[in-house]
Amino acid sequence: MLDNCLGSVVGAACVVSKRSSENRKSISARAVQFAALPYRAKGKSELQVMLITSRDTGRWIIPKGWPKSGIPPHDAAAEEAFEEAGVAGEISEQPIGSYSYKKIMKNGNATRCNVRVFALRVTRQHKRWPEKRERKIKWYGPDDAIRFVHEPYLRRIIRNFKPQKKVS
Repeated sequence: MLDNCLGSVVGAACVVSKRSSENRKSISARAVQFAALPYRAKGKSELQVMLITSRDTGRWIIPKGWPKSGIPPHDAAAEEAFEEAGVAGEISEQPIGSYSYKKIMKNGNATRCNVRVFALRVTRQHKRWPEKRERKIKWYGPDDAIRFVHEPYLRRIIRNFKPQKKVS
């Protein structure tokens, strides 16, 4: 029964409980995901961040995904940014923050995900990428972006984000 719970989330435990004469599965513990906060400068001073829509609910989020074996967290976040939003650039090696949200898995189980966010300075926006037809993308100033994001701690990360100056 545990095999059917959630094989792809490392460290999550499956709990089976009886309720209304049927077995219901839920996930306890927290799963980890890695995300990129794509950003660019518009002009000399205006900062913009990219949001994308989720495939299931259409809410505005940032690109994120599950850990990938053998790939460092920041690189996994950069890969997700390309797959989901078609952007590439310079990714920070250290997270700029984290937030959590409740994810409903394809099998109907729910899990609390802890998302580590890495800043991605966008240097290229591709014309084609794997999930282009599945999502919308849009650039916003930080004040506008936080109006569209539902997760309070992700709003805080966006509000407080200040790009690091390049060291020459």
